[in-house]
This record gives sequence, C-alpha cells and structure tokens, in this order.
Amino acid sequence: MSKTKVLVVEDEPLIAEDIKEILLEVNYDVIGVAYNKEQALSILKNNTPDIALLDINLGNNTDGIIIAEYINMHTKIPFLYLTSYSTKLILDKVKHTFPMGYIVKPFEEADIYTGIEIALSNFQGIKKQASFSFEIFNQKINHKLTQSEFVILQDIYHGLSNIEIATKNNLSLNTIKTHVQKVYEKLEAHTRATTIVKIRELLNF
Repeated sequence: MSKTKVLVVEDEPLIAEDIKEILLEVNYDVIGVAYNKEQALSILKNNTPDIALLDINLGNNTDGIIIAEYINMHTKIPFLYLTSYSTKLILDKVKHTFPMGYIVKPFEEADIYTGIEIALSNFQGIKKQASFSFEIFNQKINHKLTQSEFVILQDIYHGLSNIEIATKNNLSLNTIKTHVQKVYEKLEAHTRATTIVKIRELLNF
C-alpha cells in the first residue's frame, strides 16, 4: 500500500521539522516542506500530494489562504490549516477556501495524525457524493430513472421521510409515494434500506 503523501507549509523551521518528524514516524511520505508561499507553489506545480498542511499566516500575512485558493483551483486535494488562533475572525476569513479542518498550535502528535486521517476520509466522502449524478447513476442501471425519480432517490439516500420529501419538493404525499414505488421497481428494491444498499453497491460508496 502506497504511503500518504503530505506537503507541509510552515514558516517556522522548528515547527515544520517537528511536524515532518511526526509524519515520518507514522509512515507518511513528506514530499516537501515549504517555508513560504513561493516554495509551496513551486512544490505544488511539480508534485501532487494527497494532502497539505498549511499555516494560515506565513510571515505575518495570509499567504496560506492564497496557497489554499491555488489548491482548490489547480490540484483539488484536501488541506488542513495550521493556526495559533481559532477565533471566529480567523475562521470567517478562511472558510471560503473549504478546508478539511484545523490544527491549532501548540498541538500534540495525535492531533496531526487524527486530523489528517479524518480529513482524507471526509474528502473521499465528498468526492463520492459528487459522483452521485443523474447521468452516472443511470449508466449503472437497466431501467433508467426520470429526473424527478432521481431527485426522490437522492432524498431517500439522505434519510428523508415521504412527508419530508413532499414538503421539500412542494409535491403531494401521494405523488411522492408513486415516485418512491417507481424507484423501488427500477432498482429492484422493496424498502428504503435495500434501496440505500443498492445505491452504495452501484456507486462503490
């Protein structure tokens, strides 16, 4: 099994080396340590890590946010912010970059490992959800769903009851029941539980 590749972006060398040692001890592959925005972008242009740890403030500015924006546009990998502060002001400033989490300094070794593993798991879940599209799903079944039936299918997958689905889609309860029955028939399922299992099997969730 290949090692998880990590990029560390931290402008304080002692902290950066500490993080690197922690990662190596738990068998991660540190593909680079960058102390500023320029070094980080250079590494990202030539490598694709599985995840990045980004200090929000590099040299007393918010270069970490610029790196995050580059990642979102070009490499689309998960990242965690390293920060000495977890105030609402800081979180509001960076939330538009959609980080997978935050590691607050000073941190324990377990904070790094746990943060990375949760981030990677959540990111994979988001990617799978993105693949749950009308076109992709219909390619995997024999009896194609209509667009309306697919919307109902998504609602079933997310745990909504018939009444909740009717309210959400501004439709009558009888109409929803008809759609649900059609979904069951086309997926050869008989209950919500078997329908969800079928979705996971088809999409490898």
